[in-house]
Amino acid sequence: MPDEWLSLGDVANLLGVHPSTVRSWSDQGHLPVHRTQGGHRRYKNSDIEMWLQYHQDQDVDEGSLVVQNALKNTRLQVSDGVLEKELWYQKLDEAARAQYRYSGRNLMQGLLVTLSANGPVADAEARSLGYEYASRGWRYGLTVAEATRAFMFFRNVLLESLLAVSASAAVHSPDAWKEMLRKITNFTDLIQITLLETYDGYQRGGR
Repeated sequence: MPDEWLSLGDVANLLGVHPSTVRSWSDQGHLPVHRTQGGHRRYKNSDIEMWLQYHQDQDVDEGSLVVQNALKNTRLQVSDGVLEKELWYQKLDEAARAQYRYSGRNLMQGLLVTLSANGPVADAEARSLGYEYASRGWRYGLTVAEATRAFMFFRNVLLESLLAVSASAAVHSPDAWKEMLRKITNFTDLIQITLLETYDGYQRGGR
């Protein structure tokens, strides 16, 4: 129904981003939000549909193509046993491995958000992903170097996908590729910085 009320978690699932990202977007005014008497965030389904329609109307065809190729490359690398050759991956049990593969998919979704959004929205998603990679690595006993390598594995899949799409000449505008590469670089740099900052906090006993 158009006027159905959605929870923060419902909206996160619809948009394919972290709940913390939805919370940040709401607090910064990027998403229309209402508060219950108890202080909980609630969203009108019609508002979210309009938000989605606006972003889908933006020129993100190139970004979608990159993400599709990256997802395909990730599946191929997992099926070909490339992940199993990573030393950090060998330390994990099957449940932890599944969580890292899930993190890889989140990175692809976050990339699509970044390619279609402005600075604050993209930054919030990058921060959420950086925290996710750090908290997951810490929980499973990875060193900061190993947690960084885990992120870099999936980041490199993204970059290889970008090169593959470029080689196929699917996008002909040099300016479009320059802007896309700039956004991807800023996005992945912020993820890595957040990962390192979060690990530093853990090691100092902050959490």
